[in-house]
Amino acid sequence: MNYQTKILRLTLLIPALLLLSACGAMNAQNPGGKLSPVNAVANQAEDHLMLFGADVVEYFTAGRYVQGLPEYRSEYETVDFYFSSTANKQLFDASPESYLPQYGGYCANGIAFGIPWGGNAQDFIVHEGKLYIFGGELSRKAFLLDLDKNLKLSDMYWQEEINNSNSFWRRGWRLLLRVPHYQTGAEQAEAVAKAEK
Repeated sequence: MNYQTKILRLTLLIPALLLLSACGAMNAQNPGGKLSPVNAVANQAEDHLMLFGADVVEYFTAGRYVQGLPEYRSEYETVDFYFSSTANKQLFDASPESYLPQYGGYCANGIAFGIPWGGNAQDFIVHEGKLYIFGGELSRKAFLLDLDKNLKLSDMYWQEEINNSNSFWRRGWRLLLRVPHYQTGAEQAEAVAKAEK
């Protein structure tokens, strides 16, 4: 991408980010404190509902995605969590950090490119006792093509750029100035298809 294209993108991106800065999504994803940014939404009852209310304990205990319910609710570091049962809520309350999704619940594949985006709760892996969320099946498969390398990249970008920053600003920055190893969805799909042959 040439310099003029980057300037044009920046010129268009800054006003869009300023408009978004007042919106609910930006506030929901950037609660401040220890868990920020997070893949959270604001709903009628909660300001920072993690993973659209998915039960984070269920990934570990049953290896599956289950939607939590508002009646089984906990708050940890100003982020709201729903659970599908009293038992899961109690497990979380006893050891919240054991059940937190990595990278704030954003798509681990996106974090490998420095972009805190996506994460749909249904596509995930639990690896070495940690929960990783993905934006879709293709993202999960692409990430798994070189799990160790992608975990290193995601850990690095999370620690050095994203953690404790504003998700919208960081996302905009990395969409404008992409990392050297950036791959489009089409490029990732091609790599996955080639590996599955």
